[in-house]
Amino acid sequence: MTEQTRMIDIYIMGKQFCGACATIYNFKNDSQLRYDLACQKTAEQDMYLVQIPFFPAAKAIYNLEELEPTGEQVLRLYPDLVKCFGCNTCTKSCPQQLEVMWYMSDALRSDIREVANKSFDCVMCGLCAARCPQGLVPYNIALLYRRLYGRYLAPRSKQLEDRIAEIEAGKFDDLLEELKTLSQKELHRRYNERDIESAD
Repeated sequence: MTEQTRMIDIYIMGKQFCGACATIYNFKNDSQLRYDLACQKTAEQDMYLVQIPFFPAAKAIYNLEELEPTGEQVLRLYPDLVKCFGCNTCTKSCPQQLEVMWYMSDALRSDIREVANKSFDCVMCGLCAARCPQGLVPYNIALLYRRLYGRYLAPRSKQLEDRIAEIEAGKFDDLLEELKTLSQKELHRRYNERDIESAD
């Protein structure tokens, strides 16, 4: 790995978020509550904050295998979706700078593919739900749309299906057992010298 590649990797790692540190904060003599990810917000003088383990937003219970890829199914599970009036507060609160309101508009139009694409980088922090004046849960709605797209509408990859069949047939069992016995140095060497398959 070149030094330039290593620096790129460090840069990219520093820009990733996991969404696990949703934080509510305000300031001394200022009661307005604000929301952010702790890893993305610099501490300031007179800041009071509290972290929550998750945002307690409503999440529909469903069996994906029993659903159809339609907007009607989503509305049955999340009927409050129709209350969205496009205030854009969800977008303003997103630490990923996702256009949350736009994919909520796509959700209202039952455009499963667009919701899946536009919400792909959502880290499920819940800050959009925390700020929504209508009590909507954009991140859970988007998750359902992504699941519907992945299960029913996304193009199938023959290469992936072939590889899964090989794994299930035990093709890589011996290799996996061998890798478990190798030192970290040898694992790194093999990783760096591996053949990379074409995406075609």
